[in-house]
Amino acid sequence: MNFKTVCAIALLLGFAIVPGPTSRVLAEEAAQTAATPGPPAINSGDNAWILTSSALVLMMTAPGLAMFYSGLVRKKNVLGVIMQCVFLMSMMTVVWGLWGYSLAFGGSGPLWGNADYLFMNNVQARLESGQSYIPVHPTLKIPMLTHMLFQGMFFIITPALICGAFAERMKFSTMVVFSLLWGTLVYCPLCHWVWGGGILAYGSDHARLFAGGALDFAGGTVVHISSGVSALICALLIGKRLGFGSEPMPPHNLTYTALGATMLWVGWFGFNAGSALAADGIAASAFCATHFAAAAGGLAWAAAEWITRGKPTVLGTCSGVVAGLVCITPAAGFVQPMSAILMGLAAGIVCFLACTTLKGRFGYDDSLDAFGVHGVGGTLGAMLTGVFATRAVWDIGAGKPLGLVEGGTVIVGQAVAVLITWAVAILITFFLLKMLDATMGLRVAKSEEIQGLDLSQHGEEGYIFI
Repeated sequence: MNFKTVCAIALLLGFAIVPGPTSRVLAEEAAQTAATPGPPAINSGDNAWILTSSALVLMMTAPGLAMFYSGLVRKKNVLGVIMQCVFLMSMMTVVWGLWGYSLAFGGSGPLWGNADYLFMNNVQARLESGQSYIPVHPTLKIPMLTHMLFQGMFFIITPALICGAFAERMKFSTMVVFSLLWGTLVYCPLCHWVWGGGILAYGSDHARLFAGGALDFAGGTVVHISSGVSALICALLIGKRLGFGSEPMPPHNLTYTALGATMLWVGWFGFNAGSALAADGIAASAFCATHFAAAAGGLAWAAAEWITRGKPTVLGTCSGVVAGLVCITPAAGFVQPMSAILMGLAAGIVCFLACTTLKGRFGYDDSLDAFGVHGVGGTLGAMLTGVFATRAVWDIGAGKPLGLVEGGTVIVGQAVAVLITWAVAILITFFLLKMLDATMGLRVAKSEEIQGLDLSQHGEEGYIFI
């Protein structure tokens, strides 16, 4: 190697090792950027999963619940049930955007949200220093809009569940006002208490006087107990359908019901696994627990029918699937798959007895078994969460045992939350119905009920035979 070659190599190495002006500028800019805090990062995977889950939960109301319920009523009321679901999808969405989200998740007070998010303030996109800015959730890696949308789908379906109790006899106008008031005065406070850091939120400072709060992963208390117990009060105050107990009132289209039930099963993955609010291992565990409990619930109800009546039915199996889904909802992110199977089996049997023996003994007309499935199943699920919850799935107690299976005492908080939810649902629903009965009337006229709600309330027919 001659002298010229050595010099050339040295020169090249010098340029490669010693940073030039451009390299220094880039390095300085990178250091400055790292030192300057920017907006919170959005995790695209988490955001995609929660947006997908939001769509799945919306699908649960319609077509899922709309088909499930409409198949169970008589054909003269099929459109009335579908209209209730679709109208509530519209109205409750607007209410959630105007004030519901803020009352449920605004601030960290013990009883009520604040005005932070009224009319989507601090939620929707805005301009900051001339630049577009999407507000990010303070503790999650998703936009505030995504969190708002996901939680809003729960706000939609919960009052729609109540409609099953007064199907075929409540005025549509009264249903509209009742749902608006119930969502504001029952759902929003309960949501804040459990998920917004209020008096029933597990581990919150506000929950010290309430046995430390309760575990409710996706809505056992907030959604199912509240709607199911309110449904019972509705059935009792509105009264029985004309001819109930003396005339046959079989479902007019079990095909609709079966299709609706399976749509609910699929949508429930968004309901429960989406409640992890991230695309992580807890979401996977909740997905699995949800599926196993639904399957076990369907088997248990079908077996109960097979033993007591000689034949398993499509309606019974579908009802068992929904019962299993309801029961696992508060526990989905806290229990193992084998525990989920046990919970599903228990739900299938207990809800079967509630919808047959219990309803028959007391004689109330819960038209579509909203109380028997959601009220009873939600209560059972909340209590069994206190039995089977384990740190192995989610160490939410920071090292403290959770369920009875691992020596924990969270079941005390579960019982307190159940009692409070029952009390709130009973008292406020009773008050609202009495007020509306005195001002608007709860029930359609006798002639309108005989004609059917499709024609009397909406001027349409679901089936036209030529």
